Amino acid sequence: MCAAVESQNEASRQSADVQKLDSKQILQFLQTGKRENCRETLCSFFDQIGYSALESMMLRLYITIDLYVTAHSFTKSLGISGEAFQDRFGSVDDIAQKLNPITSAIDYFTDMFEQCIDWRITSSKKDESALMEKAQEYIKAHFAQDDISLKRVAAAVGLSPTYFSSLFKKAVGTNFVDYLTRVRIERAKELLCCTSLQVSEIADQVGFRDYRYFSQIFKKYTGYTPREFQEHSNH
Repeated sequence: MCAAVESQNEASRQSADVQKLDSKQILQFLQTGKRENCRETLCSFFDQIGYSALESMMLRLYITIDLYVTAHSFTKSLGISGEAFQDRFGSVDDIAQKLNPITSAIDYFTDMFEQCIDWRITSSKKDESALMEKAQEYIKAHFAQDDISLKRVAAAVGLSPTYFSSLFKKAVGTNFVDYLTRVRIERAKELLCCTSLQVSEIADQVGFRDYRYFSQIFKKYTGYTPREFQEHSNH
């Protein structure tokens, strides 16, 4: 009787240790790890548990269900539906079929973790794309303001200026200053073509407080001075 109680206590201690390993290592790996390291990470995880402990079918079932639930919860946070996850990997009730031998379990979870990381990367790219679209919309709405800056736009989309600058150039194909200038020049062209405003007024409306600087930049981007463009557009 005492031996049975001791055995049960030992199983409980092992389960607690597995939970700590799982939450600290596996979830973190899914969040930040590389696809090519999935098998190595899983082997290391099982090594830490000890293969002698894994001879217990009850403990092995507990471990694999915990891994499944961790991966399932992680993909849910990415927006992957439960149906999509189960279509790919089966339900938690199917786990028992993946346990023997232990190499089969490792193969199964390696495939699962690789897919989880693929989903994470795809989700990250979508998030970045959405942020860059938001940044461009923000610039188009505020380009005429004096205090428009890379730092301000980065803050508007919740990114650090350095990371935003790198991500913006990669996504849009040009740096922030060039993009802002092009937005301003395009609006200036519309006003020169379709209104009777003075060039100095147009310069002010598109964010250039220095008329001469506006003329220089306008010619650099269009090949015409503002007045030449205006005259050309009216003929």
